[in-house]
Amino acid sequence: MAINENTAPLETHDMVIIGGGPGGLTAGLYAARDKQDVVMLEKLSPGGQVLSTDWVENYSGFPDGVSGFDLMERMKKQAEKFGLKILSHEVSHVNFTGTEKILELNNGSIAARSVILATGAQPRKLGIDGEGFLTGKGVSYCGTCDGPFYRDAVVAVIGGGDTALEEAIFLTRFAREVHVIHRRDQLRGTKILQERAFANEKIRFIWDSVPVRIEGLTGVEKLSLKNVKTGEESILQLEGVFIFVGTRPVTEFLNGAVDLDDQGFIKVNRKQETSSPGVFAAGDVTSESFRQIATAVGDGASAALNAEKYLEAQHA
Repeated sequence: MAINENTAPLETHDMVIIGGGPGGLTAGLYAARDKQDVVMLEKLSPGGQVLSTDWVENYSGFPDGVSGFDLMERMKKQAEKFGLKILSHEVSHVNFTGTEKILELNNGSIAARSVILATGAQPRKLGIDGEGFLTGKGVSYCGTCDGPFYRDAVVAVIGGGDTALEEAIFLTRFAREVHVIHRRDQLRGTKILQERAFANEKIRFIWDSVPVRIEGLTGVEKLSLKNVKTGEESILQLEGVFIFVGTRPVTEFLNGAVDLDDQGFIKVNRKQETSSPGVFAAGDVTSESFRQIATAVGDGASAALNAEKYLEAQHA
């Protein structure tokens, strides 16, 4: 459904933030504290992917660490304390061609003189047989969410980066064995996470291998693997498969309104500006992001401050 530009928007604001993760909430905090006319649109609960993170120990100010839920709840409360209004809406289409940016929602439309895109990224899927059918029946993309269902079970973690290692370590609280399957013979995660994973007696590593098929009638029963060096196939009997092979940006709704890189992430400059004047982006959805809470927070602050400068220039 295309946006009808002749339809009057529900309301107009100086700034609309799309997405309520660390970047969006920080942008909202800065804008609300500076008495900007700002609202946030979030289709789910504010907090983003951090809500599914069991423990955060690399965010400054929390020397003993903090749960992902508690951290995001604090960010949300702080932004709301200064008057940030958070609305439960999903944006389906946008039109950034005019001075006022039009956002099509699930129940109408809204206009903004500036927009901050902070929609984040979602887990990538493998695209192999059985994955879709068994999602929610033993296939998961969140160990923190689903780990307690696998007490004394054998599970596999697909991936070799920080998220895969963090989740594998977390899953050892419940599972009897955790098999980490990686397509290379070396992990990509940070050294401290590698050390913890190697030292954990419940974690086994399967190197140079990729999953080719997940099998099961009512739940996961088997995982078929292929060694990328020898071509040999093997079967792993298990009850759960946790997939952590990267993320994909939530940018489908933009439909070419801003420039994206070849993976679909939003291109921004040092001011967090996109290719569309008055439209900024922050956090994991941007092409330059390190996918860290700290960098998302920095992006959000920069986006809000530069959006304010843009608005001031428009009113001058």
